[in-house]
Amino acid sequence: MAHFTVIGLGRFGTAASLELINLGHTVTGVERDPKLAEKYVDELTQTVVCDSTDENALRELDLENSEAVLVAIGEDMQSSLLCTLALKNIGVKKIWVKASTKAHHTIVSKLGVNRIIHPEEEMGIRVAQALNYPMVNNYLPLGNGLYVVEVHIRNKLHNTLIFELLKGSVKPILVKRGTQVFSSFNTDFCLHEEDILLLYGTQTELKSIAPRLI
Repeated sequence: MAHFTVIGLGRFGTAASLELINLGHTVTGVERDPKLAEKYVDELTQTVVCDSTDENALRELDLENSEAVLVAIGEDMQSSLLCTLALKNIGVKKIWVKASTKAHHTIVSKLGVNRIIHPEEEMGIRVAQALNYPMVNNYLPLGNGLYVVEVHIRNKLHNTLIFELLKGSVKPILVKRGTQVFSSFNTDFCLHEEDILLLYGTQTELKSIAPRLI
């Protein structure tokens, strides 16, 4: 269990905070609007009303005990940048920032934060992938055109040999079957309906085998 601080309790910041709580972590939510902070006082570990652009106010929050600080301030780019700069001045080691525009991203990148998030863009890409490949439940981009994808095996693929589906450099990582997990596969390993299959490969080769998975 770790402790995180989320600055900005709009929809994105609140969703991140509540999911961290669900994962067993503790979260301090920081919000300048007292009514919004009060709304989540019973759901988060702690809520603090604070002007996050005020470096002195941030210094009082004991941020060094946070595993990471997420700047989830919405459309107010100036407040987001001032908050990020203040966190850097304080010496916070891990800073994640939500960026709303390309300009926002460009400026934040110069501040040396650990990660810049584009929630709408990233979700849009995931939706497009899901629409294009409905058999793919989830995917993780690794960079350089490499992906890990999660595939739910349908009835038509029941008892299909796993290596009959694969092509080129596409490799199976694991198969989850109920409570069982398989991570090594011989040539006669068969897939079952409702298996969850994780595959690794290039985007091009994963696309080339997609028709076999429908």
